[in-house]
Amino acid sequence: MKKIGFLSFGHWSPTPHSETRSAQDALLQSIELAVAAEELGADGAYFRVHHFARQLASPFPLLAAIGARTRRIEIGTGVIDMRYENPLYMAEDAGAADLISGGRLQLGISRGSPEQVVEGWRYFGYQPAEGESNHDMARRHTDVLLDVLKGEGFAEPHPRPMFPNPPGLLRLEPHSEGLRERIWWGSASNATAVWAAQQGMNLQSSTLKEDETGEPFHVQQAKQIRRYREAWAEAGHDRAPRVSVSRSIFALVDERDQAFFGRGQGGDHVGIIDNMRAVFGRSYAAEPDKLVDQLKQDEAIAEADTLLLTVPNQLGVDYNVHVLEAILKYVAPGLGWR
Repeated sequence: MKKIGFLSFGHWSPTPHSETRSAQDALLQSIELAVAAEELGADGAYFRVHHFARQLASPFPLLAAIGARTRRIEIGTGVIDMRYENPLYMAEDAGAADLISGGRLQLGISRGSPEQVVEGWRYFGYQPAEGESNHDMARRHTDVLLDVLKGEGFAEPHPRPMFPNPPGLLRLEPHSEGLRERIWWGSASNATAVWAAQQGMNLQSSTLKEDETGEPFHVQQAKQIRRYREAWAEAGHDRAPRVSVSRSIFALVDERDQAFFGRGQGGDHVGIIDNMRAVFGRSYAAEPDKLVDQLKQDEAIAEADTLLLTVPNQLGVDYNVHVLEAILKYVAPGLGWR
């Protein structure tokens, strides 16, 4: 394990029990948490994207703001649903956010997850072409994004432009060199992990996966990562790929931790999501020495180079800083991560 970051879904709820009661709260607190995480020595601040929900939905203004307030920490998404995206507009926004951050953007994208509304991408003006599924549409949008991020010219310049143009075909601006190599694909199956490797994208594997063998979640996820690395090597890419996994991990070090998470922990769960049988990984909540022993048995964590800790953002910035600090201070050293 080389890098440890956090992953926030950015929930907000106007209820007395929530410390994050509005969209403004969620956005501003996300910036505060990223700044504090950098000060603690964490490596990444990642955010989930959900439309039509009381969660974070428009990542690039947030990422740009965090990039302007920080200097070292990676900033990213996990993941953006490509069914909703105009890939050219997205490339411009991503390029701007990456330049503001000094090349720290790690952009996680995917086909997406179950939605709040029926076929929500249609409200954004997109629909599958004839013979396409919504999965195909997401990959088509992804292909365009990956292509334009190369920075090659493709648009014919106007013969009488408003401003002077460089010679040749024009590319999208602003272009951020190297961003193409920092695109990640969120994969729930072995097949899509192999496809991501073939496309030269890094791999994000979350806390759920298509149940393809009936084995424990971490075992299936570890096999998925190995398949991905094999496919990467077969594709002949000239750089080493990166792989992240997400986990809910809480070190019980004070009364607050015991109150929130000290009720014990279950194992994996199996359910149906988008007509797919999926296995959901367990949460970890225990005293630091017990966590070290438990996490040593997680095969997928051992296979990955980046661990994203899911945080309960509605418990407030101060508590989430405590959660991250407890892992970095009491758990990571025992596992050789720090």
